[in-house]
Amino acid sequence: MKFNLHSPDRRLIELKIEHADLDAWIARLDQDQPADQLMLRRLKKRRLILRDEMVQLELLLCPKEPA
Repeated sequence: MKFNLHSPDRRLIELKIEHADLDAWIARLDQDQPADQLMLRRLKKRRLILRDEMVQLELLLCPKEPA
């Protein structure tokens, strides 16, 4: 599969990688005592934004078929 630098497929892959990185970072910060709560909230918010973008791109790439 060939990906254009600006294709939705490539953007989706980049978002998934960034989302996974944030998951790992959040897990590490959450284990620290005391955890930086403000940083955790910001990272979790960013992770949610990425998830929303991923869902939108997935719908664009594979629209649901009407029932």
